[in-house]
Amino acid sequence: MPDIVLARIDNRLVHGQVGNTWVGACGANLVVVVDDDVANDPVQKSIMKMTTDAAGVGIRFFTVQKTVDVIGKASPRQHIFIVAKTPQVMRRLIDGGVPISSVNVGNMHHQEGKREYKEPHVYVDEQDLADFEEMKSHGVEVYIQILPNNRKIEL
Repeated sequence: MPDIVLARIDNRLVHGQVGNTWVGACGANLVVVVDDDVANDPVQKSIMKMTTDAAGVGIRFFTVQKTVDVIGKASPRQHIFIVAKTPQVMRRLIDGGVPISSVNVGNMHHQEGKREYKEPHVYVDEQDLADFEEMKSHGVEVYIQILPNNRKIEL
């Protein structure tokens, strides 16, 4: 069973807040970026790797399907922080059997057709809300928490 210490939805994926704040707060030593496009983009991977290198943790870039296929092979020494851009990706991981017990919703930027939801950094549409509900139907805790020292807002 993989040791998933945090699963976070953040449109920015890996950035300073993830590398400097969340990694330390959750005790991760490996960040797994789950994104079908980024997994095949050497420029984005290089930029994100600089952040995790500075934080002293490893990083992997997987597609959704590869994550589903390999997460069960993780070493017990790996304390894994999964980060995805959207609720749809996180739901696909859970539907695929990745043992995620809770999902931290971080930044979900404003886009056409999305409205602010409970926090100024979280914008959703009906599909996002349906994905949250689907995750919760699997017994997954879903909550908004922008920074570790902020209060959790249950969804």
